[in-house]
Amino acid sequence: MPELPHLLYRAEDVRVLDRIAIEQHAIPGLTLMTRAGTAVFAALRRRWPRARRLAVVCGVGNNAGDGYVVARLAREAGWQVAVCLIGDKTRLAGDALAACHALGSAGVAPQPFEADAIDQADVVVDALFGTGLDREATGEWRAAIEAINGSGRPVVAIDIPSGLNADTGAVMGVAVRAAATVTFIGLKRGMFTGSGPARCGEIVFDDLQVPRDTYQHVECGTLRFDARQIPGLLPPRSRDAHKGHFGHVLIIGGDSGMPGAVCMAGEAAARVGAGLVTLATRTAHAAAIVQARPELMCHGVDAAADLRRLFARATVIAIGPGLGQSEWSRRMFAQVLDSGLPLVVDADALNILAAEPVRRDNWVLTPHPGEAARLLSISTATVQADRFAAVRVLQERYGGVSVLKGAGTLIGGGDGPLILCDAGNPGMASGGMGDVLTGVIAGLVAQQLALSLAASTGVWLHASAADAAARHDGERGVLASDLMPHLRRLVNPGPA
Repeated sequence: MPELPHLLYRAEDVRVLDRIAIEQHAIPGLTLMTRAGTAVFAALRRRWPRARRLAVVCGVGNNAGDGYVVARLAREAGWQVAVCLIGDKTRLAGDALAACHALGSAGVAPQPFEADAIDQADVVVDALFGTGLDREATGEWRAAIEAINGSGRPVVAIDIPSGLNADTGAVMGVAVRAAATVTFIGLKRGMFTGSGPARCGEIVFDDLQVPRDTYQHVECGTLRFDARQIPGLLPPRSRDAHKGHFGHVLIIGGDSGMPGAVCMAGEAAARVGAGLVTLATRTAHAAAIVQARPELMCHGVDAAADLRRLFARATVIAIGPGLGQSEWSRRMFAQVLDSGLPLVVDADALNILAAEPVRRDNWVLTPHPGEAARLLSISTATVQADRFAAVRVLQERYGGVSVLKGAGTLIGGGDGPLILCDAGNPGMASGGMGDVLTGVIAGLVAQQLALSLAASTGVWLHASAADAAARHDGERGVLASDLMPHLRRLVNPGPA
C-alpha cells in the first residue's frame, strides 16, 4: 500500500478542496464520485479476494452515491449485491441520484434496510453518513449502525465510519466499527486519534486525481509525524565525540516505594543517547537503583535544597516518574521550578501543577487524558470529546509544549500545526510506559533538539519501539522495559 499523506484536515477543509476541484479544475462531481466508488471496490477486492456477496448500506447524501457506484461495479463484476436504503429516497439529488439511476440500469434496486441482507453478505459497505454528520445518530440510523456492528461481517467504510466525528475522533452516540476505511482527497484528522483508529481499521487513501495545486488553497492545521526526518535529527556521531557533547539529564522522582519509575526513565534517556543521566530520589532507593542499572548516577535527596548542587551540571530536568504528591514531592517540584532549566513534566508533577498552575515557555508537559482534565479543570470525557481543542488550550494556558497522550498522541508547541503520532498499540496500556516516554524526551532535549521537536520525535520513537516490541509476540503483556533495545535501534537510523 502507498504511504499515507502527512497532512490532516478538518471535514470542512476537505469539502473546500472538493469544491475547488469541481469549480476551478472543472472535474464533474459525478466523475469524483465514480472515482471514489472505484477506489472502494478496488480496495475491497484486494482485502477480501474471495468475496462475492456484497451488502451496501446507504443513506441519502453523496456518501450514498459513492456506495451506489460500489454496488454497480460489484454487480457488473458478477457479484450478488444487496443495497439497503435508510432514509427518504426522495431526498436523493444531484450526483447521488444519478449514481442511483446507473445502479438501477445495472439491475439493482435499493430496498428498505433489512438486517438479513447484511447477515448474508461476505462484506458490508458503510455508505450512510460520510463526514457530514454533526449530531448523534438516532432512530433507524442508530439501529442500522448497531446491526452492521452486530453482524460479524467485515465492513468497509466509505470516507469515514458513520457516526465517527471527522474533526475530533469522538463517537457520536454510536459508530460503525470498520475493518477498513477508504477516504478521499484529504485525510480527516479525527480518523487518527481518540476513537478514530479503533473505528477506521486499515486506512486507504485516494486523492481522486485532484490536481496538486488544489491543496495550496487550504491551510492544514495538523500533521502526521514524518519519520523520514529521523536520520537528519539523529545523524551518525563524529568519531571524536565524547559524553559531554550529548547532554546531562537529571531525573527527579521515586518517592517511597516507587523507585522503578525513575529508574526506567533514566535508562530510556540513556538508551536514546543522552551523554550522562543522574537520578535524584529518596535515599532509601539509591543503592538498589545503582545495582539494577549501574550506568545511572543516583543521589539520595531528602531535602529540596540538596537538589541545587545537581542543577549546575544538568542540561535538562525531568520530574514526575514515581514522584508522588507528598510534602517531599511538592518541595522537589517547587525547587525545580526555580532552576530555570528546560523541564519535562509528567505524572504526579502534573497533578501538583494542576493544584497550583504556573506558565512557562521552556518545558514539555506530557499528560494522559485524566491528567489533562485536572490541568484544565474539566472532565476526562470532555478532553476526549475534542482532543485537538484540549491540547491547544493546554499549550495556551501553560506555555511550552503540551503532549496529550493516548491513541493518536497530539503534540502542540505554539502557533504552528499540531503534530499527531499514529504509531503505537494497545500493548502500551501498562505501567511504566509514561516514565519511559519522559526519559526519551528528556534524552533528546539533552542532545540539543528543540523542545517541540524533542517532544514529537520522542513520542514517535516511544510508540514505534512499542510496535516493535509487540510485533512478534503480541500486544498483551508488553512491558515498558521491553522498549529499551528497540529505542536504541531506532535512534541509530544511519546516514541522512
